[in-house]
Amino acid sequence: MNWINNVVRPKIQRVFTKKQQTPDNLWHKCPSCGEMIFHRDLDAAQRVCPACDHHMRIGTKERFAALFDRGEYQLVDVGQVVLDPLKFRDQKKYPDRLKEARAKTGREDAVSVAHGPLDDVETVIAVEDFAFMGGSLGMAAGEAIIKGAEKALELKAPYILFTAAGGARMQEGILSLMQMPRTTVALQLLREAGVPFIVVLTDPTTGGVLASYAMLGDIHIAEPKALIGFSGRRVIEQTIREKLPDDFQSAEFQFDHGMIDMIVHRHKMKETLARLVRLLTHRPRSPKQGSANVPATVATPSAS
Repeated sequence: MNWINNVVRPKIQRVFTKKQQTPDNLWHKCPSCGEMIFHRDLDAAQRVCPACDHHMRIGTKERFAALFDRGEYQLVDVGQVVLDPLKFRDQKKYPDRLKEARAKTGREDAVSVAHGPLDDVETVIAVEDFAFMGGSLGMAAGEAIIKGAEKALELKAPYILFTAAGGARMQEGILSLMQMPRTTVALQLLREAGVPFIVVLTDPTTGGVLASYAMLGDIHIAEPKALIGFSGRRVIEQTIREKLPDDFQSAEFQFDHGMIDMIVHRHKMKETLARLVRLLTHRPRSPKQGSANVPATVATPSAS
């Protein structure tokens, strides 16, 4: 046996010919300008492109961490709903689609609710995650928004809702559409109790979501260039037989036409919301108060 040729040389060759496994998620391409951004730089910028200022979609945990003081908050228990009330099936069974979405996002459904300090003011925040079946409004999402309103009433705390949705969830049919009046009633209770409700419209907010709770806030804010509209552009053009403006249904277009109150950059969102919360709750900010964001810590979900 030739020990050099049969043992040593193959081992040396394997060392020098072994391919380096490089993760494929270290760099992200901006969908607006094409700039390649290192993943840590993108996370530090709250997923805002440093080259063109394009606001990419952001996850629920990242949103909570950027808003609550020191990243400290408690999740609100939003309860359970019937998994597949209509036994719906298209190309896949509805429960299978839910399992895929839950595995992909790590969330039970599209809407998550938490409460904690925002500039030292106890605040309830709900976030709609577009990554979960397009943020579609179903029974679970509607129930979560209602539970958030109930928690805000219980704590007498401002309620802030971040929307991102393609509309109602077709797999739940009429039960999905019923969430529009249900959430409307819950938000009306907030108004009657004098509890502030602020809506932040993010990209995209469309369909039945825009036609219900997304437009019932005391104040409406939008992120730059977010898509905000009820029907799709092509459907509207075919209906009215006219060419729509290039910026139609953008946040800037809606602001110019009085549909929203302000457009706020993501880096200024916490500062703006804190100022509005204090204004609406008549709580002036002490000059000695300050808040800083660090990686989020999540407490055990509290009963709602």
